[in-house]
Amino acid sequence: MAEPGFALDRSRIHRALSRPNLLLGADRELVLLTGLAAAILIFVVRTPYSALFGIAIWFVVVAALRMMAKADPLMRRVYARHVGYRPQCRQTSTPWRRF
Repeated sequence: MAEPGFALDRSRIHRALSRPNLLLGADRELVLLTGLAAAILIFVVRTPYSALFGIAIWFVVVAALRMMAKADPLMRRVYARHVGYRPQCRQTSTPWRRF
């Protein structure tokens, strides 16, 4: 007979706690930063052409960010970490590598 202290306990992990933080299907911070840049372009230049250009740029960049998030929702963080590790870590290793 199994003792009661050795039974496996189950804990519910809610989906909202383990999902990446996305906005419009893309990384939240990048979408907001792109929207801010487009709004600055629209309201600072204040011409109809700049408004059309800002809206077009925003739609194109959000579409690209959505494709990026579809491939990997955490790609921005992974790339930032990769850039930070670049001077220290080499991509290949060899026994004759100098340290």
